Amino acid sequence: MLTMRGIEGRVAVVTGGASGIGAATCRRLAEEGARVAVVDIDMAGAERVAHETGGRPYRCDVADVDQVRATVGAVERELGAVDLLVNNAGTDEFGFLVETRPEQWDRVLAINLRGVIACTHAVLAGMQERRFGRIVNVASEAGRVGSRGSSVYSAAKAGVIGFTKAVAREGARYGVTCNAVALGPIETPLLMAAPEHLGERGRKLIETMVGSTALRRIGRPEEVAGAIVFLLSDDASYITGETLGVSGGLGMV
Repeated sequence: MLTMRGIEGRVAVVTGGASGIGAATCRRLAEEGARVAVVDIDMAGAERVAHETGGRPYRCDVADVDQVRATVGAVERELGAVDLLVNNAGTDEFGFLVETRPEQWDRVLAINLRGVIACTHAVLAGMQERRFGRIVNVASEAGRVGSRGSSVYSAAKAGVIGFTKAVAREGARYGVTCNAVALGPIETPLLMAAPEHLGERGRKLIETMVGSTALRRIGRPEEVAGAIVFLLSDDASYITGETLGVSGGLGMV
């Protein structure tokens, strides 16, 4: 049974679609009747999710502008014009700023911020020409309040929030909305691997994040997917330029 208006029959691109929040979003969009392009650098994972959802897998490194343009072109040839874009691909390299290296900064900024810009740039002109489009960017409460041990990631996600507002202003006259979700601790492969990579520091990181939420728990990818699909739907057609906290109350002020 469909629960969100305006999703059925739409062509949706989800970056980082092979796992975690991206995979959950692909599944929810497919349930709502969308034609889903599962985009990820992990082609095997993208193929698994595409098989589950009836979508199509595409391998793409969102930090590579040429790959992004080629992927969007392939989606449009095979599925049709892109109506919905979810900029979900992301990464982090946990560590205090003084312990990090410039190549780490470049990687985090390239995927989390430049990738969002590249994917949006690749679809926005077409959306404006057709006078319809929905874009949702996956940001983080780290971009609003900062996150100890993730300073460059926090900077990138703050950039995503600012970019979301700017695109919302530029797209509004063409019927294109752009919103973001600001996440707290979510049960994703990236976060749950923190203890493996950082040991006791990683365990304390997760404990601190959970303790900062009002609900005192880690969120599930499916809970984020529901918020994303709402913002893509006609039920959110009068919402643009907003950043919706999906963080268990972490970002309350």
